[in-house]
Amino acid sequence: MKDNHLIHMAEDKEELGKVEISPEVIEIIAGLAASEVEGVATMRGNFASGVAERLGRKNNHGKGVKVELTEDGIIVDAYVVMNYGISIPEGSKKIQENIYQTLENMTAIQLSEVNVHVVGVQLEQPKEVDQPKKEHGA
Repeated sequence: MKDNHLIHMAEDKEELGKVEISPEVIEIIAGLAASEVEGVATMRGNFASGVAERLGRKNNHGKGVKVELTEDGIIVDAYVVMNYGISIPEGSKKIQENIYQTLENMTAIQLSEVNVHVVGVQLEQPKEVDQPKKEHGA
C-alpha cells in the first residue's frame, strides 16, 4: 500500500497543477452508484460507521464500500443487502457495472476490481396500518 493515501491523476505536459482524489471520495461515489441499482435494499456498514451514525454523523454515503489502493490498482468492495426476489447474480453484475462506469465517468479512474459482497436479503416490510396514537395521561 502506498504511503500517501491520495490517488494521483495522470499528468499531462501542459498541466495546470495536480489533481488528487481521496479514497473517501471514491467510497462515496461507489456507494451512491451501488445504491441506485434496482434490487439493492441497503448498503452494509461496519461497526465504526454504525457508531458514527448513531452519534449523529449523518454522512453515510460511503457506507458499505471499502477502497483499497494496491500496487496492482484500485480495488472496490461493496457490501450490500439485496431485496428478496431479485436475481443476485444479475443484480451483482449491475452493481459492478454501475460502480465501474460511474467512477470512470466522474473521476477517469480505472478500477482493477469491483467486488460485490451480498451480506443479506431483505424481505418486504409489512405496511403499517394507520392506528390512532394513544396519548399519555389521558
